Amino acid sequence: MKFDYSEEQQLVADSVRRFVAQDYGFEARRRIVASPEGWSRGVWGTLAEIGLLGLPFPAEQGGFGGRAVDLMSVMEAMGDALLVEPYLSTVGLAGRLVARIGSEAQRADTIPAVVEGRRVLAFAHTEDGARYDLAHVAARARREGGGYVIEGVKRVVLHAPCADRLVVSARTSGTDADEQGISLFVVDTSARGVSMSAYRTLDELRAADVTFKGVEVPADALLGAEGAALPAIEEAADYATALLCSEAVGALKFACDTTLEYLKTRRQFGVPIGAFQALQHRMVDMVISYEQARSMASLACARVDTEPDPRERKRIVSAAKIKIADACRHVSQESVQLHGGMGMSEELKVSHTFRRLTMIARQLGDADHHLDRFTRNS
Repeated sequence: MKFDYSEEQQLVADSVRRFVAQDYGFEARRRIVASPEGWSRGVWGTLAEIGLLGLPFPAEQGGFGGRAVDLMSVMEAMGDALLVEPYLSTVGLAGRLVARIGSEAQRADTIPAVVEGRRVLAFAHTEDGARYDLAHVAARARREGGGYVIEGVKRVVLHAPCADRLVVSARTSGTDADEQGISLFVVDTSARGVSMSAYRTLDELRAADVTFKGVEVPADALLGAEGAALPAIEEAADYATALLCSEAVGALKFACDTTLEYLKTRRQFGVPIGAFQALQHRMVDMVISYEQARSMASLACARVDTEPDPRERKRIVSAAKIKIADACRHVSQESVQLHGGMGMSEELKVSHTFRRLTMIARQLGDADHHLDRFTRNS
């Protein structure tokens, strides 16, 4: 497989890396994370100006018609910089669902606003006891008057505190684990009955547990066909997982590069510690894990939005996530151990990279979940 970027993809990657180098260094990121909001609307506006918020959306919806493979370099740069802004939540999950199954009116209302940086979205789906089962939905939406009333609780909704609107899954029929009967709704975060318990995650993103108590929405808030949302949810989750794999590649590369530099400069017994063969072997193993992860992330991004067979798409994405999760664990832990005690200090970026890689390994399904999913779809 050829891993070189096209000229257009390289230009996009270069623009992102210039922005990161000039305006999103480690200290700037620490200030953003420590702010009350935990993210920067100024940075969000810059991402819109560069064109990154419109990159994956069709041209007829105001975007640039890019595929997942065109976003690889963008996600790698974001992974390197440990970007905390709600890019994946807005573009890869909630925005993807609106663009794929939304009505013309819903797309016209939402996508241009996202592209211009005026609207932030989040996907409220995970619930108590669901683990990674996308079909497990206990929240309910019942018809009432000319619309619906939503009741339920969603857990760990990434970037919900940043969002203007939520794409919410709720069951309109069936039992909690039925594949049929799941519907999607677009809900304003300021709607009556919506409440959030916000917090910071281990990797310094913002998330919230969101409660929907008698939330009334109009009929045109329904996204797609009633009770038939699961295939779209699975497709969006696979798409976001492929992008997440590319984000991991950027973070893995930073961990490898900064660890190698440390081995070259840290001296013990009068020589750089990188002169010791045992540490050289560990460094080589880290680079091998990174290269294998990059290969699988490339495969996932190349196939996730072009593969017509859902079973094959799931198999490919799960295979990639298994390898990514393994590489995240291996490289993050080795990078900290080879740095010694200072590898866990707040002042060193590698400790924050360790946290992000640890969370990526579990986000959208851990290795055990994807191994089972890979087996079922093979």
